[in-house]
Amino acid sequence: MRLDDEEESKNIEIQGRSGGFGMPGGGLRLGGGKIGCGTIVILLIAVFVFKIDPTQLIEGTGGLAPTEQNAPVAPGTAGNLTPIQSVSAKVLGSTEKRWTEIFAKHGQRYPAPTMVFYDQSGMSGCGAAQSAMGPFYCPADRKIYIDTTFFQELEQRFDAPGDFPLAYVIAHEVGHHIQTIDGTADRVRQAQGRAGRAEGNALQVAMELQADCYAGVWAANDVNLLEPGDIEEGLRAAQAIGDDTLQKAAGQRPVPESFTHGSAEQRMAWLKRGLDSGDPARCDTFAG
Repeated sequence: MRLDDEEESKNIEIQGRSGGFGMPGGGLRLGGGKIGCGTIVILLIAVFVFKIDPTQLIEGTGGLAPTEQNAPVAPGTAGNLTPIQSVSAKVLGSTEKRWTEIFAKHGQRYPAPTMVFYDQSGMSGCGAAQSAMGPFYCPADRKIYIDTTFFQELEQRFDAPGDFPLAYVIAHEVGHHIQTIDGTADRVRQAQGRAGRAEGNALQVAMELQADCYAGVWAANDVNLLEPGDIEEGLRAAQAIGDDTLQKAAGQRPVPESFTHGSAEQRMAWLKRGLDSGDPARCDTFAG
């Protein structure tokens, strides 16, 4: 991706390592116990791939006030960011520009999310943040939480190298932010509360596939960033983190009724739909 001339987002916070907190309530609860993971490797990817909602995944939600170590980075202090954090901040900056333009076309204002970097452990408005959780969006404080060592896992464990898979992950979480501000997330949670397990999972799949489509919409509206091979990198990443791919990697038989993010084929298809159309209106994964 052509990111050298892209501006870093100013909506960045850094939580210091000393500002981390332990996992409350006895640790991670993956999808209410709906998904079994047999290895540490699968644990590292399960929450990103199978998460239903940070407030459902973390027992004992709630937050603590930021400490001095967790204070926001002042605007323009690029020297405080590591190279991978700087790339992530540039991707977030690009999403801000493109979604501001898209919202403006409909006479709306886009309230950008904040991205929080932490080291191994931290605290979010949805509870504790742990590196094993992977990147996640917290609707309670409207922030994206990332331990950037996840991107090493993305390359090494998922075999998804390159800049675009990193950007895809961030843009996917921005997609969840859009679902929060337009009310989709609340409607889905309410529907899940009335649904059985299979129906609730299907609703979650629709949420995640829509976030994939929104990631494609962002990239389609910022084509100057894309280089040859970027789209292929993104599609490989979408395939690598499909529910069926990961269940096979865990030595399990894929069970579509248990999917919460969608199959590899679905994830690639909806990312491509966003890339091809550049139109969020084409991302209605709930239709039918």
